[in-house]
Amino acid sequence: MLQAIITNGQTGNKMKDIVVQKFGGTSVADTDKIKNVAQAIIREKNKGHDIVVVVSAMGHTTDYLVKMAHEISANPSSREMDMLLSTGEGVSIALLAMALQEQGCPAVSMNAMQIGIMTEKVHSKARIIDIKTEKIKSYLEQGKVVVVAGFQGITEDLEITTLGRGGSDTSAVALAGALNAIRCDIYTDVEGVYTTDPRIVPNASRLEQISYGEMLELARVGANVLHPRAVETAKQYEVPVRVRSTFKLDNLGTLILGVEKMELHKPVTGVASDLSQLRIVVCDVKDNPGTAAILFNGLAIANISVDMIIQSYARRELNTNDIAFTIDKGDLKQTLSILEKVKAQLEFSNVFVDDKIAKISIVGAGMIDRPGIAAKMFKTLADNNINIKMIATSEIKISCIVDENDAKKSVESLHEAFHLESDEIAEVRGTLPDV
Repeated sequence: MLQAIITNGQTGNKMKDIVVQKFGGTSVADTDKIKNVAQAIIREKNKGHDIVVVVSAMGHTTDYLVKMAHEISANPSSREMDMLLSTGEGVSIALLAMALQEQGCPAVSMNAMQIGIMTEKVHSKARIIDIKTEKIKSYLEQGKVVVVAGFQGITEDLEITTLGRGGSDTSAVALAGALNAIRCDIYTDVEGVYTTDPRIVPNASRLEQISYGEMLELARVGANVLHPRAVETAKQYEVPVRVRSTFKLDNLGTLILGVEKMELHKPVTGVASDLSQLRIVVCDVKDNPGTAAILFNGLAIANISVDMIIQSYARRELNTNDIAFTIDKGDLKQTLSILEKVKAQLEFSNVFVDDKIAKISIVGAGMIDRPGIAAKMFKTLADNNINIKMIATSEIKISCIVDENDAKKSVESLHEAFHLESDEIAEVRGTLPDV
């Protein structure tokens, strides 16, 4: 567990404050950009910090490797895919270490096996369970920048694993927690976290700060700035995270931190849309104890994440009901296979798949105990003639499933209804950690 990680490998020597920096594929897409990243690293090191850098594969390397794999096999094994995909980060870290050395900065590159980034025994979607910090701290004490391969780990029996979508973000935040870093900077091609996607609403506002909870919900409902697992790790171990642009280093971006350090002025912080899901309706399921457990246990065993779930009112005369749920589009084939296996147990009549949907969500810590937010959302959608197919809520989030053709209009109307435009957004300030 990461709580144990934080005390692993303590050396007794006084160390500088550690900053973990993560650079995504667009930031290291070619050698010129890698040289620029090296300059950004040196700039932070010159502030008196020890630096650990986590790097993704260059540009579209991962997509290229996946394409080659599927040219060889229509269904490549997950183990071999992890072996293949983990090579991309190896190229990035070696080149970046060279760039740092060429600019007079001592540096060393390390992959997951060299460090000891331990994961569970799951290929393609592994979770980090332990990080050995002894080697990293030894190199830091020598004044070196440590460049780490993101997205990958190893099992106890030395099998290579990958962490799935957003894996390098998760690697960076987990390392920051393990090293008790003062901050984790996620460098990307955007300038921070916005009230919504600026490509949909041009006058969307960049948020100076956002809470872990709000960022987690936004990440889960379609904001692609950070992966939910990275935010979960940051929240659990209270690692301040900055999302900032590789190409505008003077812009501090958006700081993600605990809500207790913030002043909340608006009930809604952001609006997000997610077109990556589809809706499945299992029709005429027997209304007996344990039927839902049979269905969703099968999906869980296959490591398929289910988002929204609705069970309809039971038809007593037939002793049946319908169960609707949403999953990622990429999991459809496997989900249909599982449904076929449990059909005899559930005795359902048929399965309906709706892949033309969008999940529209509003998120805000200020929604807690604030009546009327849901009503305002539903009325705004109704006023724009947008039909709602499913609804799900949490303490700081409301999500609706709508037709995918209504996604843009939904985001625009809700962004306007909750006054999130750049010339109206209230500034949110609190106590900042060392930046």
